[in-house]
Amino acid sequence: MTTEISSRYREFKLPDVGEGLTEAEILKWYVQPGDTVTDGQVVCEVETAKAAVELPIPYDGVVHELRFEEGVTVDVGTSIITVDVAPGTAAPEAPAAPEPVAAPAAEPAAPAADEDDAPKGRQPVLVGYGVSEASTKRRARKTDVPAPEKAAYAASVQAELNGTSLAAQAAPAAGEDRARPLAKPPVRKLAKDLGIDLASVTPTGPGGIVTREDVHAAAAPAPAAPAAADVSRETVAAAPVAAPGSVSVDGVARETRIPIKGVRKATAAAMVNSAFTAPHVTEFVTIDVTRTMKLVAELKDDKDMAGLRVNPLLIIAKALLVAIKRNPAVNAAWDEANQEIVQKEYVNLGIAAATPRGLIVPNIKDAHAKTLPELAAALGELVATAREGKTSPAAMQHGTVTITNVGVFGVDTGTPILNPGESAILAVGAIKLQPWVHKGKVKARQVTTLALSFDHRLVDGELGSKVLADTAAILEHPKRLITWA
Repeated sequence: MTTEISSRYREFKLPDVGEGLTEAEILKWYVQPGDTVTDGQVVCEVETAKAAVELPIPYDGVVHELRFEEGVTVDVGTSIITVDVAPGTAAPEAPAAPEPVAAPAAEPAAPAADEDDAPKGRQPVLVGYGVSEASTKRRARKTDVPAPEKAAYAASVQAELNGTSLAAQAAPAAGEDRARPLAKPPVRKLAKDLGIDLASVTPTGPGGIVTREDVHAAAAPAPAAPAAADVSRETVAAAPVAAPGSVSVDGVARETRIPIKGVRKATAAAMVNSAFTAPHVTEFVTIDVTRTMKLVAELKDDKDMAGLRVNPLLIIAKALLVAIKRNPAVNAAWDEANQEIVQKEYVNLGIAAATPRGLIVPNIKDAHAKTLPELAAALGELVATAREGKTSPAAMQHGTVTITNVGVFGVDTGTPILNPGESAILAVGAIKLQPWVHKGKVKARQVTTLALSFDHRLVDGELGSKVLADTAAILEHPKRLITWA
């Protein structure tokens, strides 16, 4: 392929969308081959180990090829979409009589240029992140396209420009062995995982390409013969079919296997690492929060809090921040590499949030410096963003202390596991009307249980107890938010 043709194409590589992330799953494509795209237009949504994010394309042009299908996990730095930035450019004439070959030429020119060919300063970026050299060298890529696949792709582009079909290029010459089946890398991986020989699969894709559906069809077991000759067609048709990835008995699903990936995979790894690295200690206290609940009701009618999210979690968060201010040594991190305790002079308050994609812990930056209305606004924005699945990776980094509200599920308490790198996590149980001794008499009061887990390397029993006791004291008598702040 000539330089003129190859310069028409730009490959957009999966950018580094967050610190330490090396891969992402393609959740949804918003464009298809042939669609016109403009610089900054969102072309797909991907899910990293921390969040789902949308990727904008840094080119103007026409989509030439989507390199991967939805549901495929791709390493950072891998080309995911090819764009024709000069549509309508005339291609050189094809050779007069191209001969069919069994395999593409040994050295076809690349059909798409790297971002290096783009003007300087036009590196693909996403919310402040770009593809760094280090991010693409963290580990060997699982999804790199093998040399034969690159050759096949180059041949397909050349065929399109020359008006030659993929099937014609793949057809073996007389006396030659059958050509290697045409299939994209994800389809080849699927076939390998299922133990299917691509050569035995009947292709249905354009140009004789084997599709995912073709592989699944080849992997489907042949229908079993009826046990007796008198089994009716209606009986066979009515037999239930187990879902793919499940274990069935007599056609009834008994187990279902779900791939571990995305947020669930990252959460599991983080929790195992935290549980077996930091020595956890958990302390509990049950308290009367009737006065706090009255304060919440009053704040909802306060004009200074109009339009803001006001609930018990807001007061609990403020109480914990005041307790940390009174006991600053709890707000620290353990640096194993340098054998140092890192004392934090700021509080990035994490709020554990259950989302459709799993548990995430975004944090409110510099929560210690916020007024009550500012804290309410930040909490409301954090919760809304998490529910929409739009939490950015940056919002989940550099937390110092976390709150998890298990009470919303009707749970009394728990023993929470520390968010990696943090010193403490406070679990808040359900607030219930219970009999309580108040001023010498048994009365119905609003009661809850708090549980504080902390890293015993950083926080000894006395310090942890003081933080928990101060938080409890403020919630029992919220006026201390003023006298202790």
